[in-house]
Amino acid sequence: MNKAILFNFEVERENYLIKVERSFQAPTDLVWAAWTESEILDQWWAPKPWQAVTKSMDFKEGGRWHYYMQSPEGDKHYCLFDYQEIRPQAYFAGQDAFCDENAVISEAMPRTSWENTFTAAGEDTLVRVNIKFEKLADLENIIQMGFKEGFTAGLENLDQYIAAQFYLRKQNKPNKKARVTAYINLPGNTEEAFTFYKSVFKTEFINGIKRFGEIPAGPDQPPVPEEIKKMVLHVELPLLGDFVLMGTDAPKEMGFTLTQGNNMHISLEPENLEEAHRLFTELSVGGTIEMPLQKMFYGAYYGGFADQYGINWMINFQENE
Repeated sequence: MNKAILFNFEVERENYLIKVERSFQAPTDLVWAAWTESEILDQWWAPKPWQAVTKSMDFKEGGRWHYYMQSPEGDKHYCLFDYQEIRPQAYFAGQDAFCDENAVISEAMPRTSWENTFTAAGEDTLVRVNIKFEKLADLENIIQMGFKEGFTAGLENLDQYIAAQFYLRKQNKPNKKARVTAYINLPGNTEEAFTFYKSVFKTEFINGIKRFGEIPAGPDQPPVPEEIKKMVLHVELPLLGDFVLMGTDAPKEMGFTLTQGNNMHISLEPENLEEAHRLFTELSVGGTIEMPLQKMFYGAYYGGFADQYGINWMINFQENE
């Protein structure tokens, strides 16, 4: 059962201050990453149906996040955040502003100072946000623009993101020990095939079979079609020694086209992200990249490509313990 989520939103008009306290059911490193990495911020910062899009981000003291909020109709509102003080996984502060596409700050809109504090609370993380305005009129203006409703919706997006992160995270790979595996794609009979392999090798699935229907709906993702919910999203079966065979269904409804030759990958799981990038970059030279190495909804970095000899590779790196 999910625990209750703490959410306090307090306006101190006498101090020109908005104070927010919000808990997240995730460890501090995960929540910190969600607030400080652009590829994750883009997934939750904007209230639906708007979307946050990062133009540039340099998360360091003196650095800047420049982004815009885009409506379904294509309207864009540019903003920036100047980072002033950072204490990793504990605190960051800075000033935000409305601006244009060239990061020229608007003089017509107020700037506000943010202090964000991250505190471990058991298995959860408590985030305290203090937003300081220069004068009461600026605070009132932001409130009237719907800041509370928009910020609240964004935080709910982050709850969904965190739920998705935990779906596959650490379930099948409890540590960062490097390993090489084979990964096969089948058109819809993965469970049948792996049940057969299981009977031959007399081993057991690692953490059972994960199905497409178990995927949490992401902030900007459509629900999984009913007809594929029971299909296999991921399964692992030890064969001989330390070798593990992995597999998934690759249904046409999800955009996959299987042909003999593209339905097996060599899957590499290096010990750190730097090595993951090196392997991806060097092995993919002259090949065809299917997906650049990037952070996925379930918390790992993933990239796939066919090398210059037509051999298919997957690179996976699970960031957090």
